[in-house]
Amino acid sequence: MKKIGVLFGMENTFPGALVEKINERDLDGITAEFVEIGAIRLDRPPAWSVIVDRISHDIPFYRAFLKHAVLNGTTVINNPFWWSADDKFFNYSLAAKLGVAAPPTVILPHKTYPPGTTERSMRNLQFPLDWDGVFSYVGFPSFLKPVNGGGWRDVYHVHTREEFFRAYDQSRDLCMMLQKAVNFNEYFRCYVVGQEKVRIMYYDPRRPHAERYVLNPPPASKKLLERVERDSLTLCRALGYDLNTVEFAVEDGVPYAIDFMNPAPDADLHSVGKENFAWIVDAVADLAVKKARTAKPKVPEFHWSAYLGASAEAPAKEVARESRGAKPSAKKEAAAKPAAKAAGKAAR
Repeated sequence: MKKIGVLFGMENTFPGALVEKINERDLDGITAEFVEIGAIRLDRPPAWSVIVDRISHDIPFYRAFLKHAVLNGTTVINNPFWWSADDKFFNYSLAAKLGVAAPPTVILPHKTYPPGTTERSMRNLQFPLDWDGVFSYVGFPSFLKPVNGGGWRDVYHVHTREEFFRAYDQSRDLCMMLQKAVNFNEYFRCYVVGQEKVRIMYYDPRRPHAERYVLNPPPASKKLLERVERDSLTLCRALGYDLNTVEFAVEDGVPYAIDFMNPAPDADLHSVGKENFAWIVDAVADLAVKKARTAKPKVPEFHWSAYLGASAEAPAKEVARESRGAKPSAKKEAAAKPAAKAAGKAAR
């Protein structure tokens, strides 16, 4: 019997609905349940073939358990090794390499020294910082936000140098980014499941939280929606995420990737609405069952390494084309193989 476990925190509607959806299918040899664990022993592999992780980003104990589970053959949605290493500034860098539009963004030194460090720890840091260069590149209005963060915590919308410095002074020892604000007229939040299925949801982050998923929105162009879907898949395939949300702000017809590090995305019935909720429950159930039916996986490598190896020889369009499953030209494929092979060795 193969078991699918759901590991979760304070959320109520999605975990139970997912377990119920899988079990109501009455599949031969596959059941779903909530994960229950105590002290984790080295000599006991976990009981679950697949675990859907909704909470380990907040609980280090869970994250350590999930890495142990992966090492012992459990498939975890999402890969805890990559999730532990990921950050939003890297994601923007990756997007640029893959030909996905991203706003001008800079990463900034900590305002306050991290615990256990002093000014002597920062002797490689330029001082004073070239603030004129930063503001010239990014511009105003802009957003100051953490490299690792979520839920709009510690995010500041700044319009002038003075507003920026007031916000920066409040950032404590967080590592922050400054990013150009996109003057959008359309905004999309996309569920991406299994690196195959995409649900594009109209969204407005300017509204109160409970009203951000837009009902009965004006129609968007087919060409724009196709690009949003394509860019969503490109990013999630390169990052190796099987469950994610990707957000795009559209200015002058260009969808800019704003936020795509959401490996435990909001899936609450009362937040996303009935139709979106039904879609995400069904799609994640399909994914978990599919993975439970496959053979035990190897410890996964970083997916993006091969993409960047290929991009050293191919333009961004070719890389994006390959990420959608299209076969590259023979010449491009031959050029990419040595770099991808070397990247694979480095990842191991």
